[in-house]
Amino acid sequence: MAKFNFKKGDTVEIIAGDDRGTKATVLEVLVKKNKVIVEGCKIAKKAIKPTEENTKGGHINKEMPIDISNVRKVEA
Repeated sequence: MAKFNFKKGDTVEIIAGDDRGTKATVLEVLVKKNKVIVEGCKIAKKAIKPTEENTKGGHINKEMPIDISNVRKVEA
């Protein structure tokens, strides 16, 4: 099993992709997929169906996972 240097709440910098150079906080670490979810980075627009709680439905903005090789830990 791989050792991860990241945990929830760490500050990281994105080193590849559209959000390159962005510094943000880790929201979740997905160990089995070797990915992390970073606050405010790799935003995707997702469609949601109407439910009892959400009568309208529509679209929401959601952070998507980023491969762990594309982030670098930043010392705070």
